[in-house]
Amino acid sequence: MLPEYFEFHNPVKLLCGQTALENIPYEMGRLGCKKPFLLISRTMLDGGILEMMGGRYQALIGTDIPKDSSFAVVEGLARQAREEGCDGILAIGGGSVLDTAKAVRVLLSQGCTSVRELLGSEWMSKGASVPFLMVPTTAGTGSECTGVAVVQDDQTKVKQELISDQFLPDVAVLDPRATEKLPPRLTASSGMDALTHAIEAYTGLQKNPISSAYAFSAVQMIGKNLIAAVREPKNNEYRLSMACASTMAGIAFSNSMVGLVHAIAHSLGAVGAVSHGEAVGIMLPKVMRWQMDCVGEGYGELLSAFCGLEYAAEIPYYRRGEKLVEAIEDTLMHLHQKCGLPYSLKDAGVSRKDLRQIAQLSVDDGALLANPKSAEKSDVIKILEMAL
Repeated sequence: MLPEYFEFHNPVKLLCGQTALENIPYEMGRLGCKKPFLLISRTMLDGGILEMMGGRYQALIGTDIPKDSSFAVVEGLARQAREEGCDGILAIGGGSVLDTAKAVRVLLSQGCTSVRELLGSEWMSKGASVPFLMVPTTAGTGSECTGVAVVQDDQTKVKQELISDQFLPDVAVLDPRATEKLPPRLTASSGMDALTHAIEAYTGLQKNPISSAYAFSAVQMIGKNLIAAVREPKNNEYRLSMACASTMAGIAFSNSMVGLVHAIAHSLGAVGAVSHGEAVGIMLPKVMRWQMDCVGEGYGELLSAFCGLEYAAEIPYYRRGEKLVEAIEDTLMHLHQKCGLPYSLKDAGVSRKDLRQIAQLSVDDGALLANPKSAEKSDVIKILEMAL
């Protein structure tokens, strides 16, 4: 059934393929960027990615970006960019680098000096032109096509989720060479993150036909390529497929939101220090089983995407949702055996004594707003116990 009204937004130009990096200089010139502020992970800088782009540029290079970036880091980098007269942002890295770059870009475009000025400013104006290009080096967050940046408040130590379409880059570059150094376990957890984005986008309360099309295609590509990418990390076709799937899932959930799996995963990260990709991987099948009574039909529609048409055709319609959960559990077990991806909360080091705190944080999480089934604290505790 179509929603009475919906919006869909994705203005990002995508460069995809095994020579995408070489097109960055052209895109910077097209956008009028002569002196970019380059935010890059040390690993990628040492790996020679700038040479792949055709040589070094007159740029201010920032590499000391912590895993959990903070207001102070963002504000310091924005100050450097202003002092050096940089006229654009080029970000190359994983989630922390990209989130930091998003916040730096908006501080520059809005003429702000403090990240606190951005809090609650979802409807900020476009501001000054600051060309912005992103090169993701993981294939999971879809950050290159999401209007969200997560940055830690230095004073409260709480991660703040900043939301605005001004965080979207002008250009995102998907090149398999940018993710080829990912270790197998990170490839696996990133892939589970993308899968969760796609499934929750496809079944959430704010889904729409366009976001669902992106989500369905993302599930299809992940089903075909995730295990293969872990088994053959040097295979560029698998790498590029997972990068495209991550981006499509990011576009999908940016327009239809995520749900309970993410609410619990956020809490597992805060209380148990479980990495996000591993947390959603553990919780995805458990949450799917818990809300099968509400979402079984939607899950069933995704079985053909994840497992193929021939397999799905042999399964009775009413059992397809459950079979999708089983297929995801089989994938998780394979990844657990292949690269050590945790299969349970016990594997991830989560203690039973922390479950109540995790559950309380989960029911207070904004991701629950779009979940198709309401959840109380007692429900979340039951789900967590299933995952131990």
